[in-house]
Amino acid sequence: MSSLSGRGTLLSQAIFHSLAGISMEPFAGLDYYRLDELYSDEERLIRETVRTFVDAEVLPIIEAHHRQGTFPLHLIPRLGELGLLGANLRGYGCAGVSEVAYGLIMQELERGDSGLRSFASVQGALAMYPIYAFGTEAQQKDWLPRLARGEKVGCFGLTEPDHGSDPAGMVTKAVRRGDGYVLNGSKLWITNGTIADVAVVWARTEEGIRGFLVEKGTPGFSAREIHGKFSLRASITSELIFQDCRIPSASLLPGSEQGLRAALMCLDQARYGIAWGAVGAAAACYDAALKYAKARVQFDRPIAGFQLVQQKLVRMLTEITKAQLLCHRLGQLKEAGQARHTQISLAKMNNVENAREIARLAREILGAAGIVDEYPVIRHMLNLETLYTYEGTHEIHTLILGRDITGLSAFA
Repeated sequence: MSSLSGRGTLLSQAIFHSLAGISMEPFAGLDYYRLDELYSDEERLIRETVRTFVDAEVLPIIEAHHRQGTFPLHLIPRLGELGLLGANLRGYGCAGVSEVAYGLIMQELERGDSGLRSFASVQGALAMYPIYAFGTEAQQKDWLPRLARGEKVGCFGLTEPDHGSDPAGMVTKAVRRGDGYVLNGSKLWITNGTIADVAVVWARTEEGIRGFLVEKGTPGFSAREIHGKFSLRASITSELIFQDCRIPSASLLPGSEQGLRAALMCLDQARYGIAWGAVGAAAACYDAALKYAKARVQFDRPIAGFQLVQQKLVRMLTEITKAQLLCHRLGQLKEAGQARHTQISLAKMNNVENAREIARLAREILGAAGIVDEYPVIRHMLNLETLYTYEGTHEIHTLILGRDITGLSAFA
């Protein structure tokens, strides 16, 4: 059996068996509609391997990183070793797994923490994908294998301090000078920014909005980390600053001539992963709440036996199951090359909204215990506030869908 990390489409049997010896409790209610029967053997193997990796290597340390506001950098090579970076891309050392398998990877990583899934999502969907889709063969051969192995880190610079939901208003400019460009402007809320070896930066040129590869250490390019976050604390969030930053013409992604549409194609890749990831966060909250409700005794009986608690648990399970079904069908459409961006918007919007509510219901069931990080609920609850906003706010996705079904744009 070949390795997932770029030399085939299956997970390494050796890696799987080395992890499979670790005891793993059944994950309550994760498959209420028996979706496992619809997954291929390879997709189940990938899901179980990533689940075991998360249980063994992520959950024991993630609360400490959340408290400290740090990202577990030591896990980056492991993500590469397991083939989880850009896993749905083909060639250049990438695994080439199915879109459903990729979604299951994102689900399990986010079950660990949104910060971990965000790292993998940005690396694969927002750094590797634009190089894969819009780059030259030289750019692809140079960057993709190293990014896939986790030897190099990438980030994606689109959002600006004054232009989030309206990226068409960006003011960052790349002006032609001699045999290159001079870049000026800034990008904000950039995951991986201060540790990135290469930034995929979108800027306005005379020909329109284009994408560029800007390497760390380029004169005029700097990054600073954003502190004081109460959400996505186990993630690196940064500002990118470009002051007369000179980059060669070879840094241009030639396929980005589609302009903003090319950047939005990258966002669709990331939003797809978020839709699956939200299921993992919601399932972690549901699992913690169910176990707590069965063990917590009040008035001489487990609180799971009370009607109002059962009502919350049933609502949580129902929404998780609906989200799983949405993801599975969307994955099939994406694998067939038939997924529309509006369908991705629907899944991201729905799944994050309901995961957010599930986290709050779980916090209610846990009572006071729900606000301490002995349990994962409050951490996921805080993280989901970011998911609700980034990669398109809930309101923006609502308007995208509204325009699609009515033919009338509510955007200004």
